[in-house]
Amino acid sequence: MSKAQFSGLITPAALEQRLGDGNLVVVDIRSSVDGGGKAAYEAGHVPGAVHSDYAADGWRAKVGNAPGMLPPLEHLAALAGRLGIKPDDDVVIVPAGVSATDFAAAARVYWTLKLIGHGQQAILDGGFKAWSADPQRPVETGPSVPKSTDPYLVVMQQQLRSNTDATLVASRSKLATLVDARSTSYFEGREKAAEAARAGHIPGAVSRDYAEAFDPGTGALKPIHDLSALFAGVPNGPAISYCNTGHTAALNWFVMSEVLGREEVALYDGSMTDWTQDSERPVSTEAAA
Repeated sequence: MSKAQFSGLITPAALEQRLGDGNLVVVDIRSSVDGGGKAAYEAGHVPGAVHSDYAADGWRAKVGNAPGMLPPLEHLAALAGRLGIKPDDDVVIVPAGVSATDFAAAARVYWTLKLIGHGQQAILDGGFKAWSADPQRPVETGPSVPKSTDPYLVVMQQQLRSNTDATLVASRSKLATLVDARSTSYFEGREKAAEAARAGHIPGAVSRDYAEAFDPGTGALKPIHDLSALFAGVPNGPAISYCNTGHTAALNWFVMSEVLGREEVALYDGSMTDWTQDSERPVSTEAAA
């Protein structure tokens, strides 16, 4: 993989060939999301990997009643720096590989790194589950010592993020397709997140349950032809991925932008928990098409 190509997914075999490279940073993000965390990481991880608890390290921040917002840029700069990430590094993000929501955590970390201007990152397809499936593949135990660096120099890529105002304009003008990553019960308003003020979806959105992109048997994304079919009904052109808290929507953003290569795909990190805080913003409970 050349630097220009280091994005999207990386296989365990390809990662194994890169172990020990001076510009490689492997970040294991196991946390309460996958039922693991630091203890699971220390019990076995990709050699050389550093650990960052997705749930505890502040990859997302609560702003008002919205729990999944982009954190302050100073926090992200310090976090990336503490993990030893420098602008020229190739970063591999390693989820547990146990569920779609676990893969979505890796996708949110990937999106965040890309948003702050990092150019080369990939997700280990299948996560640590796929890595450890081969008994010949090396596994390291114990704590990690990141190569400490200065805070990351953030160069914000604002086009990757949609805020409430931009999402409202997209809903009204239909200049971008809103893609709702939640299950049908949330989309149709039969369920809602605890922090959301109202149930339903943003008017004009199309429903694409993020879990449909994931293969629980392998812990990896489904083959690209299946992903292409899943998103074939999403019109070409700009798209905004959202969910309840900008977590599961990150998986749909990752598939559309980084796997299928669609241009102008943004993530609305506030999603429904942010959208519904203002009663003037419209919410629909129409059935999914």
